[in-house]
Amino acid sequence: MARSIYSDKLRNRTNRLKLPIKKKPYKLLVAPGIFVCYRRNATGPGTWSVEAGWLKRFALADDYEDANGKSVMSFHQAQVHALKMVRGSESGDKPITVAEALDAYAVDLEARNGAKHNAISVRNHLSPAMLSKVVLLLTETELVAWRNGLVANGLKPSSANRYGKSLKAALALAGKHDKRITNAAAWRNALKPMKGGNHPPRDNYYLPDTVILAIVRECYVEDADFGALIDTLAGTGARESQVLKLRSRDLLDDKPTHPRLMLPCSRKGKDREPEIRALPITPRLAKMLRARAAARGANRPLFDRLWGMSVRFRVVLRRLSLDLTLSPYVLRHSSIIRQIRSNTAGLRLIAFHHDTSVTEIERTYARFLNNTGDDLTRAGLLADAVAVEGNVIPLARGN
Repeated sequence: MARSIYSDKLRNRTNRLKLPIKKKPYKLLVAPGIFVCYRRNATGPGTWSVEAGWLKRFALADDYEDANGKSVMSFHQAQVHALKMVRGSESGDKPITVAEALDAYAVDLEARNGAKHNAISVRNHLSPAMLSKVVLLLTETELVAWRNGLVANGLKPSSANRYGKSLKAALALAGKHDKRITNAAAWRNALKPMKGGNHPPRDNYYLPDTVILAIVRECYVEDADFGALIDTLAGTGARESQVLKLRSRDLLDDKPTHPRLMLPCSRKGKDREPEIRALPITPRLAKMLRARAAARGANRPLFDRLWGMSVRFRVVLRRLSLDLTLSPYVLRHSSIIRQIRSNTAGLRLIAFHHDTSVTEIERTYARFLNNTGDDLTRAGLLADAVAVEGNVIPLARGN
């Protein structure tokens, strides 16, 4: 190991205790971009910290008690520990930074055919200091400050929640691969969704069938692949991530009048195993998917990821003079609400086919459930059409 950097001020306790007390620590450059910092305290021993675009205190100085290499460190031990915190051990096992955690998350998303943009977009909202910080040194306070800062700078709470969710997923993945990361509670607590950030769908999130069919037709005019993808989202109510996993073998159309689609479930939820559910679809949609399967072959997915979906969708909405704030996810909302209003399927079946839970449907679509439940309850009310004199109903005499 290279010998320690010399500092006459910090090399021993005698010299350190002669230093004036001040708010800012005394810093010593021990490697490019890495500083060992000593803070002189008015009472008690001083403290050692490391600075590398971020600052982290790690031990007391041996000002009044002998160093033990853990909670109390000498000047030389502090240098070694500071370098290890930033660079890792001599074997090259370097602690992962936030930037590296996001890179790993992007690779993981791509491998699972997920939206790689979820990792890329978070990076644009993190400072260089935050990106360079080691994951195991993150604190709840700084993560809360980061998330709240997004809102203070003009982002909607829902957007801040979305970026926080992606960052939390990246950090959780890093913790799964590095057992030294034991501060998972920091991001679990700090990045919980903000209240008021996840609003239930607005009334205009439900589109009538005629409007949805017009959107589908216009999307085909825009581009055949784009139209086919939107057509499938509208016909199934599935998430885009689910539809992108479809292959020709998932289309079961041996019974032309009752075709089904073996739709892969999302991987939402902790340690959820892969699952596929049979979803009834219309013969028209099955015919389109069969033609697509024949053209693309058995070894390719039915759809490639199309970037800029929301932008392309907005172009179609503008041509149809519809609300430009809507996104393709309105097709999923409309599918769920359509089945709720039809009264033909119970909530459990609706939740099953849409890969969600009854609890989530009750929370998100409560006002539609109220209307439906009102009709069903009225059908079971006591009939009031029987005319009885004096509001007294005579009981039948027993035999």
